[in-house]
Amino acid sequence: MDTPPIRRFPNFLSAPLADAWFERLQNRDWRQYSIQMFGREVQEPRLIDWCGDKPYVYSRRRLEPRPIDADVLGLMQQVSHQAGVEFNHCLMNLYRDGADSMGWHRDDEPELGPNPTIASLSLGAARDFQMRGPDESRANLTLQHGELLIMDPPCQRDWRHQLPKRARAQMRINLTFRRIFSTS
Repeated sequence: MDTPPIRRFPNFLSAPLADAWFERLQNRDWRQYSIQMFGREVQEPRLIDWCGDKPYVYSRRRLEPRPIDADVLGLMQQVSHQAGVEFNHCLMNLYRDGADSMGWHRDDEPELGPNPTIASLSLGAARDFQMRGPDESRANLTLQHGELLIMDPPCQRDWRHQLPKRARAQMRINLTFRRIFSTS
C-alpha cells in the first residue's frame, strides 16, 4: 500500500494562537460560488476567500484576488519556512458545519506548476481528510485545530483528496497556501 507524500505538524499553532486566528477569520467577507452538478447549478457547499495578487481558475471558475492582509502574510511566511516553499497566495475555506464539504479532487491547475506543494492549516473543529492513491490505497486523517498539513510533490499528481460531509461537525476554517506561477 502506498502512503501519501505528506508532512503533518499537529501543533503548528498553539491552542491560544489557533483560537485567535479562528475568531478573527470568521468575520471575513466570505464568498459563495455556484457550481454545475448533474446538469444544474447549485451553491458550492463552503465559503471561499482568495488572497494574493493573481486570479485563480479552477472548476471553470475564476477567483479574483483580494490583497493579503499583513498578518495573514506573516502567517504565510511562517508556513513557507516550515514547508521550504515560498508561497504567494492563500485560498481560505469556511466550512460552516458538517453539511459543507469538498469532493474528491487534485490541486493540479496549470498556475501551480507541474509539481506543486500545498500547505493546509486547519482551524476550528477537527474534520476528516481523506486521500486516495493511484492504486486506490487510502489514507484517512483527522486534521486538528492548529494543525499544518503539507502535501509534497508528487501528491497532487498521484493522490486525490476530499473533506467529506459529517453530520455533527462544527465550523472549520482551512487556509491552503499555494505558489502561483502564472494565471490562465
